Amino acid sequence: MDHVFKLSEIVGTSHEGSDAAIKAALKRAQATIRGVKWYEVVSQRGYIEDDGTIQHQVVIKVGFALED
Repeated sequence: MDHVFKLSEIVGTSHEGSDAAIKAALKRAQATIRGVKWYEVVSQRGYIEDDGTIQHQVVIKVGFALED
């Protein structure tokens, strides 16, 4: 069966690292979008807060199948 996919670009954040930011983004995407099948990391960056704490930010594209 052929499929048609749609992409959605989202940003996940975490103080624990890039992997945690990806997992946070995917968890939220899967809670609100049906049929998430894959993701691609587009970019990553960090934000340094006034107290020196680093917030990791990861931009991902999630792909999901369009329903018939």
